[in-house]
Amino acid sequence: MIADWIASIFALFVVDPIEADIRQRLEEMRAPVEVVTQAGDCLRTTGPLLIERATGDLWWAGTTVVSLATGFTSPAELLDAGNPTCAPVASYLLSAEAEA
Repeated sequence: MIADWIASIFALFVVDPIEADIRQRLEEMRAPVEVVTQAGDCLRTTGPLLIERATGDLWWAGTTVVSLATGFTSPAELLDAGNPTCAPVASYLLSAEAEA
């Protein structure tokens, strides 16, 4: 019961904003269609993994919420670079942030 509550709160404050932010950034950067498609695949696989981690590690969940809210952590940093669908998206976003 508590894990479900934590998962809902984490999804509301982290996963949903990450998805919206990444989609907005890709749109603003006029990213290639392949990258946008990969972003959708990445977010479908990463979201549940982030929620699972948050329910198992409350300290990580809390610090992640604060880090994202303050801008200390970029949403792209939460994408799993080891996930084959996320690696190109994370690289694209991080390189674009470095250039800006």
